Formats: sequence, C-alpha cells, structure tokens
Amino acid sequence: MKIRYFDHAATTPVRPEVLNSMIPFFGTEYGNPSSMYTIGRSSRRAVEEARSEIARAINAEKNEIYFTSCGSESDNMIIKGIMLANKDKGKHMITSKIEHPAVINTCKWLEENGFDVTYLNVDFNGKISLEKLENSIRSDTIMFSIMYANNEIGTIQQINEIGRIAKENNIIFHTDAVQAMGNIRIDVKEQNIDALSMSGHKIYAPKGIGAAFISSKIEFDNLIQGGHQERGRRAGTENTASIVGMGKAISLINREMNAYNNHLKTLRDYYISEIERKIECAKLNGDRFDRLPGNANFSFKGVDAEQLLLYLDSYGICASAGSACTSGQSSPSHVLLATGLNEEYIQGALRASFGMSNTIEDVKYLVDKIKIFVDKYKE
Repeated sequence: MKIRYFDHAATTPVRPEVLNSMIPFFGTEYGNPSSMYTIGRSSRRAVEEARSEIARAINAEKNEIYFTSCGSESDNMIIKGIMLANKDKGKHMITSKIEHPAVINTCKWLEENGFDVTYLNVDFNGKISLEKLENSIRSDTIMFSIMYANNEIGTIQQINEIGRIAKENNIIFHTDAVQAMGNIRIDVKEQNIDALSMSGHKIYAPKGIGAAFISSKIEFDNLIQGGHQERGRRAGTENTASIVGMGKAISLINREMNAYNNHLKTLRDYYISEIERKIECAKLNGDRFDRLPGNANFSFKGVDAEQLLLYLDSYGICASAGSACTSGQSSPSHVLLATGLNEEYIQGALRASFGMSNTIEDVKYLVDKIKIFVDKYKE
C-alpha cells in the first residue's frame, strides 16, 4: 500500500542531498570539532560552514547562532537564559495562549520561580491583538515571546509590528520560528527580532538538531554547564553530522523557497476548496489568508478526529489531529480552545500539512477518503 504523508508540520523526511552531506561525518570525518588535529579541524570547518548558512538565511551574524538538540531546547535556552540574566531589571514577560508547549511550559517554570507572565488571548483566527500587547507592557517587562506561525492552525502573527512595538519599548523580542523556517522569508534585523528558535526536522534535516539565534546585544545565562563548546554558551560535544545536515537543508530550502511555497500553496488551496465544496460540516481553523503555505486545519462538526485518523491510516494516509508534541493527551487542543472554538468542532479537528513530495492526486485521494468517512459517520 502506498503511504501518502500529510503531516509535515510534525516532521519531514531527510532529503537525499542532506543525508549525503552527513554521511562522511559518521565515518571518515569523525573528529571532535574541539580537537586540534586535522580531522578535528575538518569537523570544525563543517560546523562553522553550517552556522554561516543558517545565519545567512535569517540575515543574522554567524556568532549569533547556537546549535541545540531541538526547537524545544532553543526555546528553553532563550527564554530561561534571557529572563534569568535580566532578573535584576525586571521579572515580567508576555506571551500568547497558543504557543507551542515548549514555550508554554517554560513560562510556567518561570512563574514557579518568581517571574510574572502575561498570556495574551487570540481572536477567532488565532491572532493576538497588537493593542492588547501594548497595553500589557509594564515597567518591568523584559521580553515578548510570540510564535511566528502556529503549528496547529498555521496562523501567521504580525511579526513586523510586534518587532516594532518591542523596539520602541526597549523590550527583547523572541519568536518561535520552528514552523516558519523554510516557509517564510525571515530577516531578523529588518523585523527587529532579538532571538529566534528553529528546528532541523521541519525542513528536511534530521531529528535531534536545532538552533537558536540570539542577538549579540542580548545578555543570557547558560543552561548547560560543562565544556567550552558554542563559544562557552552551550556545553556538550557538537552533533557534527546533524549540524552539517541542518546547514545543508537550510541552504537548499532557502534557495528553493519561492518554488517550494508555490507548490505548497497550490496543494493547500486545492484541498481547502475541495473540502469546503464537498463536506458541508467542515470549518477551516486559523486565518484564511495569513497562514502557512502548507497548513490546512479543518474541523468536521460532530466527527471524532481520532476515529477519522485511524480510518485514514488504514488507507495509508498520515495526518494529525493536532500537534505531534501533544498527541496521546485526552485534553482538547489548547490552541483551538484559545480561539473560542466549540468543543463539538474541536474533537473533529484534522490537520493536513503538505510537503515537497505531495501531489494534487494525493490531495484528491485524501479528500475522497475524508468525505467517505464523514458521510458514513454522519449516518
């Protein structure tokens, strides 16, 4: 049975070019990047080339990129590191109610350790209010942490305006850009972004590698103590092969972004139009226009999404009822709850996220199977 994969927001397959770039660092190029001899220096050069590729993709400086194990570690490194380093200046930060668990749970940790966090509501489309953001600023506000684009519903925030507000108020602006990388052109200087989280496995690089951009102007505390790796800011021997893979993946997708996005938008828009035309009980979640090119989250009123997923899986279709980082939980999506969606719609939410290998024929197959299930379920 052919597998049709529509869960690229959860993870992506490693591209062949990326894998080929990594293979030498599992074998002949096995040197520790911190070593002084030739094979160690070779690994060091590869790590620094990858760092340069990532910095170039977001218009940052090379020395502002720090490699981590994943996007979640990057979020923790940035939020905890910056808030702890600046606790004498203030103990307040502002985030939103639809952030990834890596941010939400880090903010809860801050609250348990004497910090104050304001969680902004979002509208029906999943956007924060800029007016409420400004009104939430206090004299002791240190940071905003607002995700670039939501992993469940695909809504893109007004990042340029948020960056402007942060700069005007001398507040540090962090954005979780795990879903945005590779899908949106990012310029940290132009957009006044001070810190940014990213992850390799969302852009056709391997799992277990991420990166954090932290402006050289920002103070932050180390979370991991040990050796002097990452210029003394993140101890631990570098995952050289995966770092090389992430650098290669970003260079490829940055070069191909326009064509890649056009492909995703074609699939997404066709899927949305066909679902809305054929299934009366379907409701699109998230902003119709300001959304990721490959994301389409629909609720099917009165349908159980878990049963729908099992049905689709029996036909080789991979999709999601929400974030892969919250799967297995019986509680409803915190993102959909925050948008004010009725629980009857929340339990029937299905996310399809498209990738470079998907075709229109694949999408037709997906739509047909969803319609068959929904019609039978309704009966």
